[in-house]
Amino acid sequence: MYPVDLPAMRDTDLTSASEEYLSSLESRPHQNQWFPLSQTTEVAISAEHVRRLQLFEDDRPDCTLLALHSPDDPTHVVALYLHEKWWHVDDVLRTSSDSRMGLILVQSLTERVVMFLLSRVVERSPQDKVVFSLHPRTESCKVLWRDGQAVGFYTIKHKGSLCDGCSNRCYLLPALDTLLVRRSWRRRGLGLQMLTDFCTSFSAEPFLGVSSPLSPGMVAVCRSFLQKHQERLEHLYEVEAPGGWAQRRNIWLSIKLGRYSLGVNEERTLTSGETSRYEDDSSQKQASNCSVGPTSLTTYSVNTHLAEGPSVQQIKSCDPRSPSSKSSGTVCSPAAHAEDPDSGHPTRPPPPQRREKPEEETQSRAKRCRRT
Repeated sequence: MYPVDLPAMRDTDLTSASEEYLSSLESRPHQNQWFPLSQTTEVAISAEHVRRLQLFEDDRPDCTLLALHSPDDPTHVVALYLHEKWWHVDDVLRTSSDSRMGLILVQSLTERVVMFLLSRVVERSPQDKVVFSLHPRTESCKVLWRDGQAVGFYTIKHKGSLCDGCSNRCYLLPALDTLLVRRSWRRRGLGLQMLTDFCTSFSAEPFLGVSSPLSPGMVAVCRSFLQKHQERLEHLYEVEAPGGWAQRRNIWLSIKLGRYSLGVNEERTLTSGETSRYEDDSSQKQASNCSVGPTSLTTYSVNTHLAEGPSVQQIKSCDPRSPSSKSSGTVCSPAAHAEDPDSGHPTRPPPPQRREKPEEETQSRAKRCRRT
């Protein structure tokens, strides 16, 4: 059995056991035990190779666990002290339970340790910083289990939950806050599976958010999801806390306007058939005008509210393939239009000047000659 399969423990028990063990190590500095890293290498379990790790953000009371690191790299965690013994990091991420499969809601402290490892330890290379900041103790999250191991997770900011501990602002809509898939398990549709699970879990909500900023990989996941679930096109937004209309931007519209940059690998995940099919469909529908307003934002809307009140951005539809665009020589740049502030109502073009007929022009010239 692995730590996640053992009886649940309380955070106070974890912290007290860690402190007692560390004190025992410090009291016997020359009686080191050894932890095997492989069949040929091992590391000494000494006080200088063990450090405390804080599990949660702004933790009061403290909840810490002990980590054994490599002598050459203090940031490389090789084992954790749980249930009164040392466990290899890979074993902490494993399970022997056949029922632990798919997305499982995190409930026990050991499951939160698993999420901590995924977000702060195992996906961190020596030259990189940590992937995510510490999560709150009560963060709602799900871990994805495949073939007896934890391969990813995502966290949720619930509607009505506090944005932070420094203010009384609350989220105005459910938001997918963080999402991670282990490098060895990527390119298998697991990110899409987690986004689908999030949207399905809150199917009764009129609008859902994904925390800003979106990485290129997350943009590709959102694009694939929205192409398969076009009924969600008007309901999925990139949001900043607390998620009011001033902090929302429709993800599908931003994709169509080129606000996001997809990496090479993300572009390859979309087949040429999918890309051409949806781009052709969008070019045909961009000619129609759609009503303005947060609830009327459609897939191919040419006008959209990004904020309530007078600060309204209007995006003008422009199809570079249309004959008028080619003949006039203008360059269409939807993203540039999206960044411009509202400049008011468009001015009406001046009325055309009346042109005189040839006969009238000859008579008027004759009259001018007689007058002179």
